[in-house]
Amino acid sequence: MSAEPMSTDAAGVAKETAAAPVSQSTTRPPAAGGGGGKGARGLKGGESRTLNAFSHGFLILWVVMAAGPLVWVALTAFRPTADYLGDPMGLPTSLHWENFANAWTEAKVGRYALNSVIILAGSLTGTMLLGSMAAYVIARFTFPGNRFIFLLFAGGMMFPVILALIPLFTIMDNMSLLDTRPGLIIAYIAYSLPFTTFFLTSFFRTLPSGVQEAAMIDGASHTRTFFQVMLPMAKPGLVSIGIFNFLGQWNQYLLPLLLNNDDENNYVLPQGLAALTVSQGYAGDWGALFAGLTLAMVPVLVVYAVFQRQVQAGLTAGAIK
Repeated sequence: MSAEPMSTDAAGVAKETAAAPVSQSTTRPPAAGGGGGKGARGLKGGESRTLNAFSHGFLILWVVMAAGPLVWVALTAFRPTADYLGDPMGLPTSLHWENFANAWTEAKVGRYALNSVIILAGSLTGTMLLGSMAAYVIARFTFPGNRFIFLLFAGGMMFPVILALIPLFTIMDNMSLLDTRPGLIIAYIAYSLPFTTFFLTSFFRTLPSGVQEAAMIDGASHTRTFFQVMLPMAKPGLVSIGIFNFLGQWNQYLLPLLLNNDDENNYVLPQGLAALTVSQGYAGDWGALFAGLTLAMVPVLVVYAVFQRQVQAGLTAGAIK
């Protein structure tokens, strides 16, 4: 008997059955290291936690080193001299406010602070006005020597002020500006102008030029465009550099020591604190000395606390175009 031919359906089933083992054999087995991705992520997470712990520990150490002396001075200002000599690192058992009264009146800290405020009012205003005007012209106008003038201001930042003390003394003496408030104000302005112009030049370059062009088209003069349009737009940068100039001029000691050393009643606060250190050291009134130091620190801390956000905004706004 001859075998009957295989039907079409049977042939298809046979082909699928034969092909099935082949397809299964070509399937790749799962990789032996299938959990390697999670392990790598876990390793990276551990490294990140270690780095965060190290950075936070460093920040805590830096805060202790920076704020520790300030807190110690403030606490010592409330202690009598006898307690300080017995236990220099101890805490105050009671608040002796008379230390601040003695520092303000008998040690003349109030007079020194008033002299600093008067000097600072003139020098800070002049620095900000002249620096912003110079920076605006350098940043927004093209003229021969523009780059050279900008480099001169930048070079002024690299020139140590101690090298100019003798020529500065001679010039002030010839102009009869020694031991005068105008002479000290002019010296402060010259000392702070290079950094102010350098900083504000970069800031003015980031401001949009369309507003300036629109003001000029409307008929505004260069002076009106600067004071009413561009200067308000540069407020974040002005606040930032103003804080830096305030801190530098408030704590300035070398220039007043050279140019304002005739009458003790005209001393600015850093000079007065130096004189207070000598006098109270011999008199033994350490409470008044630390109270005077605390009074000198308060304006700086208050100004920075109030304008902290503006300083940060000005620095970032001047860096992003």
